[in-house]
Amino acid sequence: MGVTLAQVGGWVVRYLLTIRITDILDIAIMAFVLYKIFTLVQSTKAASLVKGLLIFLAALVLSSALHLNGINYIMSRMVNLGLLALIILFQPEIRRILEQVGSRRFTAFFIHEESAGAMERAISQTVLACTEMSQTRTGALIVFEREILLDDMVRSGTVLDAAVSSELLKNIFFVKAPMHDGAVIVRHGRVLGAGCMLPLSKNVNLSRDLGMRHRAGIGMSENSDAVVVIVSEETGSISVAIGGMLKRHLKPETLENLLRNELLPREEDPAEKPKFSLLAILKSRKDGGAEDE
Repeated sequence: MGVTLAQVGGWVVRYLLTIRITDILDIAIMAFVLYKIFTLVQSTKAASLVKGLLIFLAALVLSSALHLNGINYIMSRMVNLGLLALIILFQPEIRRILEQVGSRRFTAFFIHEESAGAMERAISQTVLACTEMSQTRTGALIVFEREILLDDMVRSGTVLDAAVSSELLKNIFFVKAPMHDGAVIVRHGRVLGAGCMLPLSKNVNLSRDLGMRHRAGIGMSENSDAVVVIVSEETGSISVAIGGMLKRHLKPETLENLLRNELLPREEDPAEKPKFSLLAILKSRKDGGAEDE
């Protein structure tokens, strides 16, 4: 017996009429969760764990199909502890996702945003201070908080509440000052804390000539969406770390444009590519010579 196109169309229409708003919401939530899971496994560590999990499940299915009762029994008992093991193994990634859920990105709709004026002044004062500290080879580590809150880092140092100024930054990072070894954390254009301890990068591929200050800056950018400015005590070079990437030997004007692009709200056409993003700088320098180690 044949099925006509009209019958198929009738079946599709009757099926669509059975779909409820709750079904659409259910699908949307599942799609969002799956997207977050795929985003999570993009890291090398998570991808390796997922591959190992798939191999384990394949071995479990094969042991059952081939009636390998001993192996199947042991692996079945291991499945009972699988959820707890996954939580332990994926703890850093799960924590990162929960931090993003609790960030201002999800609450900004209900909170009045600060004016960009304080941030503009903070950027200009930071560039001025970094330029002078670069000339005197004074080490500095300045973290600009964005969506993910850094309250834990602030509590590791001395809590402040002061406007960002060139003189304040230079005094904090003066070699004999008590807080010069830690990081300054800036929120909404104000110094929130100084002498703060940051997590070191776990990237084993970093150049060996990078000191603890650079590794801490890269580690902070790996664990949050912060923009980290670093001044080398050995060479005086200015660097910026974003998303685990480090760009070194920045000129003051390049530093200012990069900070403005990353920290100030964008009002230009979304189709236009930012001229001074970190990715754009990395691409523009690719053919201009070998990258710094």
